[in-house]
Amino acid sequence: MRSFLIRVLRAEPHEVPALAWAFAYFFLLLASYYVLRPLRDALAVELGSEALKPLFAATFVAMLALVPLYGWLASRLPRARLLPAVYGFFVLNLVGFTLVLDPFVFFVWLSVFNLFVVSVFWSFMSDIFEPRQAARLYGTIAAGGSCGAIAGPLLAAWSPHSRFLLVAAALLLAGTMVCIGALVRWAKKHPRTAEPSAEAPLGGSILAGARSALSSPFLLAICAYLLCYTALSTALYFQQVEIVRDAVPEPQARTRLFASVDLVVNALTLAVQVLAFSRLAALLGPAGMLAAVPLLSAAGFLWLGATPTLSALIAFGVTRRVGEFAISKPAREALFTIVPREERYKAKSFIDTVVYRGGDALAGWLFAGVSAFVAAAVAAGWTVLALALGARMKPWTGGDARSSRPSQQRR
Repeated sequence: MRSFLIRVLRAEPHEVPALAWAFAYFFLLLASYYVLRPLRDALAVELGSEALKPLFAATFVAMLALVPLYGWLASRLPRARLLPAVYGFFVLNLVGFTLVLDPFVFFVWLSVFNLFVVSVFWSFMSDIFEPRQAARLYGTIAAGGSCGAIAGPLLAAWSPHSRFLLVAAALLLAGTMVCIGALVRWAKKHPRTAEPSAEAPLGGSILAGARSALSSPFLLAICAYLLCYTALSTALYFQQVEIVRDAVPEPQARTRLFASVDLVVNALTLAVQVLAFSRLAALLGPAGMLAAVPLLSAAGFLWLGATPTLSALIAFGVTRRVGEFAISKPAREALFTIVPREERYKAKSFIDTVVYRGGDALAGWLFAGVSAFVAAAVAAGWTVLALALGARMKPWTGGDARSSRPSQQRR
């Protein structure tokens, strides 16, 4: 069985324990979130649609407040203490919510929690795996999250009581600390060759992440890549609202449709992550992996503009989401394996939280009602950006990872 798994997953024998712990870590992390998401959505219905704008604004403000605090912790704590401190903080929050559950506060908290803990997870992965390892292993690791995204809703459906969901999420999240400890021990035995001091605190300023993200051409390009994804997701969402509203008049039928689409997306994503990611990475290279969803988006929006039907919407939407979750996102996370440690934790956190949520808010105003053909033009520019970013990932195809670090070239 071990030999079979090594062949299928393309993992080296010494990597199998780390791969298993990383898989379990991401499984527990996303399961804890997806256990809570139905509770948040139910509370949002109670608040009403008029409360959504202030909720989104409050989420963005919370992100702005949390990122400097995280930067301060990252400057002073080694990763063996930093990650348990972050997850322990959120576990205590969940314990508090079992006592007092305010809908507004919980909505904002979960929106922050979702992006922040996943960002920290991928920062840790980029810190212990080198670029060539990421090309082979990130698909399987991401599959752990897909399994968690399936298990969480099943648990929530089994017992929808709010206190049970909060306790279950707290236990799942606490379980990630066991995985972190095992991965830290593995990383000490198998350190990245260029970084013998990986266990030391990062040092530096608490605002170093924002400064790096806004001053490094490479990190600015990642910001632009993420903004393109966010903007086009918003554009597709507006197209979806119009098409589904006309094609499916009954609310219950719409719910069944969206549930069926989610199931198909999760199943296909899991299959691609486990069976095809590493082979696609070897075949397409980093540029091809990053450009896959932009190219799909350009073609899909052109198709949707010419044929705005429900079948076209579903086919495009499913393909795009599977491509994002199974191919583009793991490849995008691998970009952070070639930047210095401080940028992996601080700049990445800023990009994944503040830039993402800021792009969400901005795209809602700019892309409301934009035609599918305009979105296709944006996707074409996104493709060019993806190819340029992928060209910087030389360690995937050979060469010394240290010589291709964008921040070292910049300095």
